[in-house]
Amino acid sequence: MQDALDSPAVERRLTLRAAVLIERERAPNEWEAWRFRLAGVELDDGHLGSALEDPRQPRVLRDDGSRALWAFPGFRVELHPDQAEGYYLNLTSGQPVWFVMWRVDDEDPSRAWPEIVTLSYHEAGRWLDAQERVDNVPLPAAVVELLQAYADEHYKPEPRKRQRPASFRAPEERGGRGGPR
Repeated sequence: MQDALDSPAVERRLTLRAAVLIERERAPNEWEAWRFRLAGVELDDGHLGSALEDPRQPRVLRDDGSRALWAFPGFRVELHPDQAEGYYLNLTSGQPVWFVMWRVDDEDPSRAWPEIVTLSYHEAGRWLDAQERVDNVPLPAAVVELLQAYADEHYKPEPRKRQRPASFRAPEERGGRGGPR
């Protein structure tokens, strides 16, 4: 049985549990009734409670009537080998980050919740291309080390193909002037 688990057909994935912290501010200016900010993402060791039945219902950590801090525990961040390039790009961007896609309730704009958390630059880019709200917060050093080890193991850059200089190509292959008229 162990031999079957060690075969290349079995994909090994690394899964982290994360808790997302969102801050809500009441009437920050005359044009907004509510403002939301991604306050942080922490590794979820259970100190913020367990995942709720409805992930849109937060755990209230602080609420003074003007500002509230909400925790949304229980997010699974699964690393996939085919996303290794996205992890590599996150790591080499200057400041590695958690990416969080989140939404505001259309019917009750005083409510917002995170939908998904990732470490992949590509995945976050796809969400942004789809006009989703995506914010980021810095990764802690322990997660950077773990992500670096994962990317080192799974990311294999494609070898660059040498392009032949245009002067060595036939004029019709060069494009522009010199081709058939």
